[in-house]
Amino acid sequence: MKNYRFGIDIDGTVTTPSSLLPHINKKFGCELVLDDIKEYDLTTAFDVDPTEFYKWYKEAEPEICLASSTQEQAKQFLTDWQKQQAELYYISARGSEVMDVTMEWFKREQLPYDHVELIGSHRKIETARKFGTDVFFEDKHDNAVDLHEELDIPVLLFDTPYNRNAIPNGVIRVNNWNEANEWIQHNFFTTRVN
Repeated sequence: MKNYRFGIDIDGTVTTPSSLLPHINKKFGCELVLDDIKEYDLTTAFDVDPTEFYKWYKEAEPEICLASSTQEQAKQFLTDWQKQQAELYYISARGSEVMDVTMEWFKREQLPYDHVELIGSHRKIETARKFGTDVFFEDKHDNAVDLHEELDIPVLLFDTPYNRNAIPNGVIRVNNWNEANEWIQHNFFTTRVN
């Protein structure tokens, strides 16, 4: 059986897309819910100076990373895929300064992994190419499209209010980990007879 290498984003893909909102609401006195977030740039959803927001975010990032909750069924399917010989390569825009808390979070959540790469940038194409990923899991629309178009691999885009622009064939919109698993089982682990 072939070993497949799965490239997996962390925030908004493995974690719930709303994980950051309680922190924002507490710090900035908001009452944001996920449906309020129509763009990946969170500063467009409420009245805040982007410089102030990003300064706060970098200071609060370790706490946010540790507090993030895992999406329902993510652990189950990631564990199953690893047992089915998939290699799980997490490629995240998080920076290396939060590697320790990220690994602490993986341990606490008991999430399986083969490699974790924090690249400090949303541009994941070169890293995904370097590791030879066969499929990618993402929540950021332009990342999903770019990964598919540059690497010619399927990308599963986890649906959120901030990523609902049109997608090309090869980017597959899924609503949850159950739908992602169904697609993966059908396209990677099912033996087909011609």
